[in-house]
Amino acid sequence: MRVAILGGTGSFGHALAHRLAALGEDEIVIGSRDAARAQEAAEAIGSPNVSGATNEDAVRGVDLVVLAVKADGALDTARDIAGALGATPLLSVATAIQFQKGVGALPDPEALSLAERVQQIVQGPVTAGLHSIAASNLDAAPPDEDALICGDDPDAKELTLQFAGKLVAGRALDAGPLASARALEGLTAVIVNLNRRYKAHAGVRITGLE
Repeated sequence: MRVAILGGTGSFGHALAHRLAALGEDEIVIGSRDAARAQEAAEAIGSPNVSGATNEDAVRGVDLVVLAVKADGALDTARDIAGALGATPLLSVATAIQFQKGVGALPDPEALSLAERVQQIVQGPVTAGLHSIAASNLDAAPPDEDALICGDDPDAKELTLQFAGKLVAGRALDAGPLASARALEGLTAVIVNLNRRYKAHAGVRITGLE
């Protein structure tokens, strides 16, 4: 599989690229607004399977695009790459949580999830997932967690489930339609609060499934 990781110079994108490079199964293109930064991030991983390019160039000719930029830049990035992306599936992993002093992390107050808003911009099918997996957990080893994936397009969802299944020691699970991203993104705030309260790196495991 050829995968573009937009935001590959950030903590989660870099950890994701590093994990995929360690597996050695896929060709990875790290995307950034700055081609030089993207290439520098690719060289830091030190794998012949990893290269760097501008976001727009990175999404051309790939099988899957992972939108791993920070939440406040996700919609602008989606607009920038929409033409080059075409019908290619896109996995949205960002969460627009808010922080309130003395309270903690709060879910995004918007009615639609960030992933749904991205789908309004791009032509290709959008899936959402990996929200509960921390960069620190992903970078060290396959985390003992389940990866929850949602989306409306069956083929894009299946591709994303196959992709996510490589990343975790648990399972990649179908969490329903793209509207479920509202709950998955909100779950990120819950996990952030748990990790802060208990000084941990919590993830998610679903029980009761065969």
